[in-house]
Amino acid sequence: MSDVIKLDRIRRVFGAGDQQVEALRGVSFSIGDGEFVAIMGASGSGKSTCMNTLGCLDRPTSGTYWLDGIDTAGMTPDQLAEVRNRKLGFVFQGFNLLSRTSALDNVELPLIYAGVPAVERHSRARAALERVGLGERVHHTSAQLSGGQQQRVAIARALVNDPAVILADEPTGNLDTITTREIMQLFTDLNRQGITIVMITHEPEVAAYATRRITFRDGAIIADTADQN
Repeated sequence: MSDVIKLDRIRRVFGAGDQQVEALRGVSFSIGDGEFVAIMGASGSGKSTCMNTLGCLDRPTSGTYWLDGIDTAGMTPDQLAEVRNRKLGFVFQGFNLLSRTSALDNVELPLIYAGVPAVERHSRARAALERVGLGERVHHTSAQLSGGQQQRVAIARALVNDPAVILADEPTGNLDTITTREIMQLFTDLNRQGITIVMITHEPEVAAYATRRITFRDGAIIADTADQN
């Protein structure tokens, strides 16, 4: 199994002088292609800072981050934006959909940024929506969809560029218990199809769907456990 993510001695310090806060304290770990990993921890543990680093949304103060074999250190903001678009699919707690726009148009957005021609965009977006069980809802706007359906649209959008990794940040935080189970089963099914998933969560019941759990406390990893096959 090749590493799709590798962090080596990542530190992230905010502030200066006496006001410095070390959000990540020399964090190192790797995630192999096809893993399903939950990153856990209480508020202030460093898990969100770690997710921002993985998503190329924030630069570490020191250390090295490789994403799908690419060393992200020294990249310009434009280069990082291109890497995000090509290599990562994002799923957020709040769905982050355009409210008056159809499911199909929402899913097409990463392809527009990537310069994919319109006919191919439509085809790939429709296929992604069918993959998450929304083939009959492609022309519905967000306002016409339930919370669970909106999150499925967000997952389809994350999938459409065939990313190396899906990063899911508290993806069930706005969902009820039954819908949470449905969304987590979808993530499980996608992972079984070979998709690498890294998920931030503070809920042990949600983390249990992952096959590996990395737990943070005070900016450091205190546990890294994997299910036994």
